[in-house]
Amino acid sequence: FLTEWINRTLKEEHIVVKSLEEDLYDGLVLHHLLESLGSLKLDVDKIALTEKKQRQKLSVILEAVAKCLQLEESQLKWSVESILAKDLLSTLHLLVAIAKHFEPSLALPPNVQVETITIQTTSRGLKTSNAVEYITENKENIEAQSKDDAFDELFSCAPDKLDAVKKALLQFVDQHVGKLGLNVNDIESQFSDGVILLLLIGQLEGYFLNLRNFFLTPTSTVEMV
Repeated sequence: FLTEWINRTLKEEHIVVKSLEEDLYDGLVLHHLLESLGSLKLDVDKIALTEKKQRQKLSVILEAVAKCLQLEESQLKWSVESILAKDLLSTLHLLVAIAKHFEPSLALPPNVQVETITIQTTSRGLKTSNAVEYITENKENIEAQSKDDAFDELFSCAPDKLDAVKKALLQFVDQHVGKLGLNVNDIESQFSDGVILLLLIGQLEGYFLNLRNFFLTPTSTVEMV
């Protein structure tokens, strides 16, 4: 599926991928793919012939991917070294992440999993451990999450339940902006000018909003906007 997707995306550039391990490790295809999908201009040569150049190229590419996907280093399931070493698992994780970000409507096959075997050398000999790793999302987990999502459920609720949710949200807002000496008792009217929303964001994110950047008591639509 991923091979066909890459070839379809890069068809006009006459790039054909036959093996994900053998054709992606040097960064050339990844470079073209990212520029085609995200209009990214990567400050790196198209072709890298030496291992040193390939490592530098992959470093620039993967840094751009992490920045686009807003991922911390601890969240990455791939690295320069693993892609360069033609590690299929890392390559699959990377491609799935790119596909989900740049083409979220792409119908990736769900529940794709592999069993990984880790072998460690110990003083008593070799120690092996098995684990199941998901390449694409577990469909059952997705469905369970969607069923439990209170905000999705909100739109299909009866009016009495909607009132209960509004009451809970009011208590939540009051709990935070109450520290500023404010009292919120009506979501529609008190949120319409944006002031309470700005102050709530500031309280939740833990930073000070410069009062010169907005109107604390707006008197016109322009000031509210």
